[in-house]
Amino acid sequence: MKKRQFKDIEKFEIVLAGLRAGMTVAEICTKYGIHQTQYYKWKEQFLREGSKIFAKNKHQSREQCLENKITKMQQVIGELTLELKKND
Repeated sequence: MKKRQFKDIEKFEIVLAGLRAGMTVAEICTKYGIHQTQYYKWKEQFLREGSKIFAKNKHQSREQCLENKITKMQQVIGELTLELKKND
């Protein structure tokens, strides 16, 4: 029998279901057809690496800010170039 490959979003949803109240880990594992050991490995990874989500967002915001500054500078350079050509 071929081993099922779970997408990252599926792993996230399974772990999140386990963290929410209402179902036991055994019930979740039965529902999704995984072993409890696998669930706990995913949960440990989720808890260990979850903070990276927020760090990534800060990096993207900084990157977006720099891109905006570059765009503004390019516009200013373009306007100055046109002004210089008019004065020639």
